[in-house]
Amino acid sequence: MQKAIEWKQHRLFIVDQTKLPNKIVKLQCRNPRQIVECLKDRKIHGSGALAAVTAFSVFLAVKTPPLAKTYEKLVMQIEKTSAMLLHAQPTSMSVAWALDRMRRCARNNRDHKMVTLRDILQREALTILKEEEKSTEIVAKLGADLIRDGDTILTYGNTGSFSSAGRGTALGMIIEAARCRQDIHVLVCETRPGLHGARQTAMELKQAKVPFQIITDNMIGHLMKKGMVDIVVAGADRIAMNGDTAAEIGTYGLAVMAYHHNVSFYVAATVAAFDRNIFSGELIPIEERQSLEILPQNGRPVKVPGLKALYPAFDITPQKYISAIISELGVIRAPYDQNLRNVFSNLG
Repeated sequence: MQKAIEWKQHRLFIVDQTKLPNKIVKLQCRNPRQIVECLKDRKIHGSGALAAVTAFSVFLAVKTPPLAKTYEKLVMQIEKTSAMLLHAQPTSMSVAWALDRMRRCARNNRDHKMVTLRDILQREALTILKEEEKSTEIVAKLGADLIRDGDTILTYGNTGSFSSAGRGTALGMIIEAARCRQDIHVLVCETRPGLHGARQTAMELKQAKVPFQIITDNMIGHLMKKGMVDIVVAGADRIAMNGDTAAEIGTYGLAVMAYHHNVSFYVAATVAAFDRNIFSGELIPIEERQSLEILPQNGRPVKVPGLKALYPAFDITPQKYISAIISELGVIRAPYDQNLRNVFSNLG
């Protein structure tokens, strides 16, 4: 399994997802600004991946000269980096979640010397990376139990190892199910406009030797009507406490079609994606990306003078369309507001 994120000798390396599947290019990020540029250009994305990258961004912020000599100046460095990261990824909860973890770690250890505190922050970032890796293993195994022999599974976007700190969430559960069963077949939506399905998901399924076919996004309704889809699995970038889910643009329409055709629609995500302060998807901010990202065709700009486009990068799927949410905390079903509250109250 190719790791999307590696921390080696105090250096952060990420796989440039825009180069896949043609080649694997590892980018070295030495400071938070380089990481922010990677986020803006979608060289790395996915909830689990962003959690780990965010944590290391904070550490790189406090270890990059000039080094803070006081706790107050170190906090200023963290907050400056936090503002850049949140601006670059306003929809992803995992960025805010990891920032909160790192801030809390700094606050709880403020009485240490600055050199010691920086070491502690590095260890916290490594802990987040390892926790996310372990969490995806649990999600994959729990989710695999929902897939039956002979199922045809439709998946959207990329939710595998390239978009996480481990083996992935929704795609991880598909690959785990295929490992345990013989007759799994996958329909991979190309996922416009970034083609994360056709490029990354297809690459990972091929490497795992899981049978699949790529479909265009506008084939979904036809295939469901023909009874050619048994279940749908998707990831999440932010989940409200009523079960509403923000995910890659197009997920909402997919969920509606699944609901209409009585096809189970599962969402897989780690705890980092849950926003415990938001109780409706209507409150989740939606990132608007540049229209130029959806105008090119076959790598060439559309030659219509003055052409404009609209590109919200995410949409909101209301909880009524979701059959279950799978996380490392278990398989959660409706009523989501009550069951999510119970799960997180037990977590503390």
